[in-house]
Amino acid sequence: MKTAVITGAAQGIGRQTAKLLDSLGWSLALIDLQSVATQQYKNALALTGDITDEKFVAEAAAKTMKKFGRVDALVNNAGISNISSALDTTTEKYRQVLEVNLVAPFMLGKEFGKIMLDAGSGAIVNVASVAGLQGVADRSAYNASKHGLVGLTRTLAVEWGARGVRVNAVCPGWVKTEMDHKDQAGGSYTDQDITDHVPMARFARPDDIAEAIAWLCDDTKSGFVNGVALPIDGGWTTDGSWQSLRLRQR
Repeated sequence: MKTAVITGAAQGIGRQTAKLLDSLGWSLALIDLQSVATQQYKNALALTGDITDEKFVAEAAAKTMKKFGRVDALVNNAGISNISSALDTTTEKYRQVLEVNLVAPFMLGKEFGKIMLDAGSGAIVNVASVAGLQGVADRSAYNASKHGLVGLTRTLAVEWGARGVRVNAVCPGWVKTEMDHKDQAGGSYTDQDITDHVPMARFARPDDIAEAIAWLCDDTKSGFVNGVALPIDGGWTTDGSWQSLRLRQR
């Protein structure tokens, strides 16, 4: 039975990915700051802790191997947002976002990547964002972290692909999750701001992203896909129309 490690597994995209992989027969190591209820899964290990702590990351890898004896996929999904102009973003907040969204995936990638490299096979899927492909105002820390995550993805794909470990990223557009609810509560955007821009005229759902992650984890389906940053955004990054022209197509 293959084993996947998923960070940020308590809610949103991480939880939906866990449910999907569970239904496909994967064992799961589920990492989050919050406790994760494992009884809903067939074979799961909950690991509660801070992924920016290098000691915790090493312990999580050791516990995963002790229970399952293998790691076949790592899903770096955990992340935090910060909505403020560059001038209003403190250095402390900027560093915090980078630590969670970029440094932690690097540490997790190294720790679990070594296990997969030793086995000669595996997949890493980094959950980036359309904010890793474009600039979005008032998100300097978040954008920088996600651009960096795309860059890390491509670099590890080049370093590890020939040794059997594929590294890819998914780049979701706006997804209806707890993070979106929290961000909107600050009054920085509305549902209509998003749906008016997306050619498919809706938010992404967590399962839209989970299906793509599961596909990238499965070497029987995506075995020659390596180093991609896959937008899952309903066409957000494709549409260069101005607003009146965009809405005229509806």
